[in-house]
Amino acid sequence: MPDSAADHGLLYIVATPIGNLGDISQRAADILARVDCIAAEDTRHTQRLLQVLGIHKPLVALHEHNERERHESVLQRLRQGQSVALVSDAGTPLISDPGFILVRAAREQGLAVVPIPGPCAITAALSAAGLPTDRFTFEGFLPAKRKARLEVLKALRHETRTLVFYEAPHRIRETVAAMVEVFGSERATVLARELTKAFETFYSGTAEAVVEQLAGDDYAEKGEYVVMVAGAPESSGASATGIDPDDLLTVLLREVPVKVAAKMASELTGLSRNELYQRALSLKP
Repeated sequence: MPDSAADHGLLYIVATPIGNLGDISQRAADILARVDCIAAEDTRHTQRLLQVLGIHKPLVALHEHNERERHESVLQRLRQGQSVALVSDAGTPLISDPGFILVRAAREQGLAVVPIPGPCAITAALSAAGLPTDRFTFEGFLPAKRKARLEVLKALRHETRTLVFYEAPHRIRETVAAMVEVFGSERATVLARELTKAFETFYSGTAEAVVEQLAGDDYAEKGEYVVMVAGAPESSGASATGIDPDDLLTVLLREVPVKVAAKMASELTGLSRNELYQRALSLKP
């Protein structure tokens, strides 16, 4: 859709920098300067960006705690012919950020929604991770509680696409430890911390090696993370016999040692004994 000074009543979804302010696009800056109002996840954070850009616009707060009640007032502005820019604290709105309720309602009411693409932590991290990116799945934030986190990871253990998560710094060590427990110690893992900022850091290697890297870094619990994990090998799902190897190992481990369980499971499923041994270690009570 063309951008012209005559455009009104449009909802712009504007991507903003995830760290380095130099990543703001000229088009994004132009839109922010043109709109009648900016709906921001955190008005104080957005105000700082606008000050750098020399832009003065009315701001309304639209975040996860008020979006359900506040989105109607934004829609009313659009219906009155005002143009509105939606921004999150950093990156592309709606990617694990507020905005879904507003955008869905705008489309249901026939209002125009225009994406202004730009920075996104997911694509920035994947582009430099060295993991397969032809197919990946973004899973957002894992649950904070250990039991729920393990359940989500176990549901993903046979996923062959590269897995991508966001994680908070104070949970990063326990999250990667949980991945070792569920996916095994040898799964290729890459963490991106403080993307585009002065202390941008990548941790990479096997999951076990990444655990060690985090343990040796005093700054590991500072800055937001993108967590990327290589998908499971194609052979790690149900075997040709239709038997789920993890279910089989769970039963065998009740009666026999890990090595014996791996050997028996390999003979029954045709899967790699070494791979099954690693799985058995993570499944052993």
